[in-house]
Amino acid sequence: MATQESPRCGRFQVLCYEQVEKLDKVLEDAVPIHGRGNFPTLEVKLKDLVQVVREKLRTEGVSVRDIRLNGGAASYILGNGNENVQPYNDLDLIFGVDLTNHNELQKIKNCVLSCLLDFLPEGVNREKMSSCSLKEAYVQKMVKVCNEHGDRWSLISLSNNKGKNVELKFVDKVKRQYEFSVDSFQIILDSLLTFYDISDPDTPMSENLYPTLVAESVYGDFHEAWTHLNSKLIATRNPEEIRGGGLLKYCNLLTRGFHPAENMDVCQMERYMCSRFFIDFNDVTQQRQKLESYLNNHFSEDEELKHEYLLTLYHVVDESTICLMGHERRQTLNLIQQLACQVLMEQEQKVQSKYLEMQQFDQLNGLTIDQVYYGPVNLNITGQYYYNNNMPQVYVNGQCPYCPNQAYLPCS
Repeated sequence: MATQESPRCGRFQVLCYEQVEKLDKVLEDAVPIHGRGNFPTLEVKLKDLVQVVREKLRTEGVSVRDIRLNGGAASYILGNGNENVQPYNDLDLIFGVDLTNHNELQKIKNCVLSCLLDFLPEGVNREKMSSCSLKEAYVQKMVKVCNEHGDRWSLISLSNNKGKNVELKFVDKVKRQYEFSVDSFQIILDSLLTFYDISDPDTPMSENLYPTLVAESVYGDFHEAWTHLNSKLIATRNPEEIRGGGLLKYCNLLTRGFHPAENMDVCQMERYMCSRFFIDFNDVTQQRQKLESYLNNHFSEDEELKHEYLLTLYHVVDESTICLMGHERRQTLNLIQQLACQVLMEQEQKVQSKYLEMQQFDQLNGLTIDQVYYGPVNLNITGQYYYNNNMPQVYVNGQCPYCPNQAYLPCS
């Protein structure tokens, strides 16, 4: 499956039917927005949310230039086969708006919160729902940026307990819109939204009837970025401009089987990213909060990768950090090591819980467990067995090669 040639410049490409069909499915799927406390979960189709937000903005006089699907979801749509592309987490939507008037930010916030009322289940008393209570119940985070670099944008992230947050970004200007070429894609949704508005509900989309959609790579070269995506290569431009979270994204890509492209200066790139990480998160408390948040948001469905990810991060920070004093560097490495060991203990507890469930099942059914294998075992070796349920390996005498000076817990 490949994108079609576009008459426009090299950063744009027209989507083929298979990609439009995949995009349509993503927009049609219901996404749960979980409420805190007693607030009900909202089952929202991305298509409906975008249309409602757009119409409310227009009603309030906020002009929308275009609407785009951004980041991991866009990469998923454009990838040449599901097996070659990392799974996406957040659903990122970009609304192009004019924010020269700061009053527009308050209008946008009110519009988004009022949209949530439209998706409340039947029987809920909407009259008692204030914008403040809706914000506390359904908004994961809100960000407003207006700085000396000319950046003007706002972000409203709607909560999802599994980390697949719906992020609505309202952008006037932003200096850098991507970290790596593989997450630089933006799919312009306007023609698809128009198709939804004017098409006959009884006439579904088909290979002979579908809208023309264009995708852009803000990396600058669509074909090169698309090749990187499908070859699982890591590349970027001006790595010194990547913010602190870029280090975490880079290690995430490495964990999922991506490799630096041949023309990348890996040592320089890693040093830039480590330096920026420690500038943006300059004490251990901030670093812990950022790491725990990243793990929860990006590995909620890939628990088995958490430990490998932390090992990768440990290695990169250990090898590429040159901007810190020795004790500060050791503090960060100790933090990563502690989190890695914590992940292993949590995984072991889950395995032990499953083992107890199996015992109860056996007792109910009159069965007897002979042996349980958590990975390949050499039955000829002696000593006490230890297991790593993150990787298919078994360790002997409590020594874990991945956590310095930390012993694994025994199976018993």
